[in-house]
Amino acid sequence: MAKRNKIWANFDWITFGLYLLLVVLGWINIYAAVFNEEHQSILDTTQRYGKQLLWIGFGIVLSLLILNIDSKFFVSFAYLFYALTIFLLFAVLFLGKEVNGARSWFELGSIRLQPAEFAKFATNLALAKYLGQYNFKLKGFKNYLRIGVILFTPVFLIVLQNDAGSALVYFVFVLVLFREGLPGVWLLLGFSFAAIFILSLLWPPLKLRIFLLVVALTVFALNGKRWNLVIRAIVLPVLSFGLFSLLNFGFKLELIMEKIVLYSILFSSIIFLFYTLINRLSAGTWTVLILLGALMFDSTVDYAFESVLEPHQQVRINELLGISSDPLGAGYNVNQSKIAIGSGGITGKGFLKGTQTKFNFVPEQSTDFIFCTVGEEWGFVGTSFIIFLFIVLLLRLIFLAERQRSVFSRVYGYGVASILFFHVAVNIAMTIGLGPVIGIPLPFFSYGGSSLWSFTILLFIFLRLDVSRMEVLR
Repeated sequence: MAKRNKIWANFDWITFGLYLLLVVLGWINIYAAVFNEEHQSILDTTQRYGKQLLWIGFGIVLSLLILNIDSKFFVSFAYLFYALTIFLLFAVLFLGKEVNGARSWFELGSIRLQPAEFAKFATNLALAKYLGQYNFKLKGFKNYLRIGVILFTPVFLIVLQNDAGSALVYFVFVLVLFREGLPGVWLLLGFSFAAIFILSLLWPPLKLRIFLLVVALTVFALNGKRWNLVIRAIVLPVLSFGLFSLLNFGFKLELIMEKIVLYSILFSSIIFLFYTLINRLSAGTWTVLILLGALMFDSTVDYAFESVLEPHQQVRINELLGISSDPLGAGYNVNQSKIAIGSGGITGKGFLKGTQTKFNFVPEQSTDFIFCTVGEEWGFVGTSFIIFLFIVLLLRLIFLAERQRSVFSRVYGYGVASILFFHVAVNIAMTIGLGPVIGIPLPFFSYGGSSLWSFTILLFIFLRLDVSRMEVLR
């Protein structure tokens, strides 16, 4: 009895209140999104809103069970949870049901469960367990390799299920690693290569390669501040360009300008790389290596885009970047979502009065595009309030994570905040046309038991760890 009283005394009621408010608002908006005049009762379990109430009820039961489990249980069995979800991710490839082109669901009668959703909290536990080792330092090739295996094993299996959206979520764990000591340069590199991927699709190769060279020279100049070397670094590619142009003309090689520029940059970079290695100029060495890596990455973008991504994913990215326009095809969902949100104005059309929603103009309006229902019926005021609630929840989770004495609890808390941040940011960006349609749910809002339960488990494990925040868990 004393232990139970301690749990409720240390329990973070603010986070629980935010969770409950978001879940109830989500349920109400699911009711609005798929409202059926023949089944007007919000408790009707033959409709999605009635089923969602059942998922909510079971989610509350799950949260109570989690809160009554000893915190050390999650530490002790972290790797076991991870291994079990990896097994389920593997098994669903053979035993799962295909839905919307992705084989990622187990069907148990009328219930569908998606292992990829539950793998998030299991991966978070495994990462927290590894980083929470006694006297652990986030450095060294072996540690990076093991962390990579923990994070990318589920990514690989989820990609095999043809569910790229769920796989992308795992890359957000880099924010957790950054908090635990990962050098900021790796975060910068990640964003840089993402930018190169986008620019490779938007710009011709010649323009991008010259841009990369200019950026590399600028970075080296600001870093090194040895102007004699900077001048050499500028002159070398110019001379190389002249040399390859003469060779092209003299030997009638018929090289196009793009090839001449590429060969010139590669040739001058290799020469400068040897010079920096001999003279131990680390800033120059790293600049050249990153430039070479960027050029190699740029050369593989077209292949990856054409061969790795599915045709519908290519079309969605092209639509987002303005490379192509297909308002009645790939762009239909987003266009209808933007119309719905825009038509809501400042205060919205009112509850159950959304015409875009009511007449099913927006596909998946109770799942991936639930936010457009909020925008149409509650307007700018309603969407701002929902975003505000999510921001408060994220800030609260960061506050809770920072007050943990245990590294395990802190890492897990940051993992929870990072996963929720990714889902909220990407889902909302997707519905307003600022991000590609990758099919991930809005936490606590989108219809579905797997989504709601996985986020509930993810959150309440952390709330249980926070109850024992004064303990050092390993």
